[in-house]
Amino acid sequence: MDHMDTGNLGVMAGIIISLGFFAMLFGVFYLYKRERMAMIERGMDPRRYKPQSAPYQNLKWGLLLIGAGLGLFLAYLLDSTAFKAQEDNVALYFALIGIFGGLGLFTSYLIEKKEITNRSDKE
Repeated sequence: MDHMDTGNLGVMAGIIISLGFFAMLFGVFYLYKRERMAMIERGMDPRRYKPQSAPYQNLKWGLLLIGAGLGLFLAYLLDSTAFKAQEDNVALYFALIGIFGGLGLFTSYLIEKKEITNRSDKE
């Protein structure tokens, strides 16, 4: 079986992807039920333990996306003006998206830390 034609390869890919998807769903539900049974065995009520809301989640995502957007915009400006002589500036785009995205996350951390400190000072 040296050469497979693309028809067989497409059918095999479809079968493998479908099986992988259903195996993933089975695994998620199996582990969820197993976790609930373990809680019941230890005398805990699984209905009481709901995921906690993250109050600063929107701030974190917003600042991350704003930072990534600013990095992408700055990379475009630098690519079209300062680095016009070079052909391949892909690293510039990735670097600035990473730097500004990281700055956005760091800003989010500072805001959260300041808010928590202010809240604990009031109490």
